Amino acid sequence: MAKQLDYHTIRAIFERFHAAEPEPKGELEHVNVYTLVVAVALSAQATDAGVNKATRQLFKIADTPQKMLDLGLEGVTEHIKTIGLFRQKAKNVIKMSQILVDDYGGVVPNSRAALQSLPGVGRKTANVVLNMWWQQPAQAVDTHIFRFGNRSGVAPGKDVDAVERAIEDHIPADFQLHAHHWMILHGRYTCVARKPKCAGCLIRDLCMFEDKNL
Repeated sequence: MAKQLDYHTIRAIFERFHAAEPEPKGELEHVNVYTLVVAVALSAQATDAGVNKATRQLFKIADTPQKMLDLGLEGVTEHIKTIGLFRQKAKNVIKMSQILVDDYGGVVPNSRAALQSLPGVGRKTANVVLNMWWQQPAQAVDTHIFRFGNRSGVAPGKDVDAVERAIEDHIPADFQLHAHHWMILHGRYTCVARKPKCAGCLIRDLCMFEDKNL
């Protein structure tokens, strides 16, 4: 775990991220907030590319909670069977859809607590949805952000909750909205788990990682 970087260094890092990609976007495909919730929930222990491949046809026929219920458990299961833990995830999608129909009139709620009350939706999923759909500066810490935060010194922490707090506490407010996407994309494509691509990293000189690749 690297030492926590100071304000000026963190600001410089995110100024570079912003200059390189002013409006970073998530890579999960969706057509509305409901399909976004489903896609993010399905992405746990799976890749975005794998989820997109599985949901492309699913969302064409089931883009609302009621349509998902009409498709049924077997139909959902068949569509997402290429995704890890697909059987349990299919059950969660059906349970989630039923609750949305029964308790929320088919409308996805937009508080973290209400989102987290849905089957298959944890804090990370709720934060992604709040950030991507409602433009809240919520920080969803996945494996890429956890790795980047600790390696770089931007947001070191022993667990995901500590890293989330470090992001909220240390990243300047004007970068909070897009911080999640800048970090996840940097962790996914540059600051990778094995053999990070330090030579081509745009924040190489600011990063605290001691084992940089030449």
